[in-house]
Amino acid sequence: MNPAVVLVLAAGTYALRLAGPLLRRRITISQRWERLLGIAATVLLAAFVATGAAVEAGGFAGVARVGGVVIAGVLAFRGAPFVLVVLVAAAVTAVLRLAGVG
Repeated sequence: MNPAVVLVLAAGTYALRLAGPLLRRRITISQRWERLLGIAATVLLAAFVATGAAVEAGGFAGVARVGGVVIAGVLAFRGAPFVLVVLVAAAVTAVLRLAGVG
């Protein structure tokens, strides 16, 4: 990845995080916008997870990895402990790879 892109992203992230405490009392956001921003953050995080799970070195990472991530997502959504989520996801991925599923 281009270092300039990383620096711009880092600066933008820092500026947004700094804007919160600096502008908290000057700007009010409606409840609707707060809810929409929360949903947008969740969707963005899910997109990053999906991209990270499905792509490796510019190509498809394989069904086994995607299967492990899907299982991890289901377990996390259901409130399973983090260690259990990681271990089960790794186990599912390993079993699928051993079974010959890409």
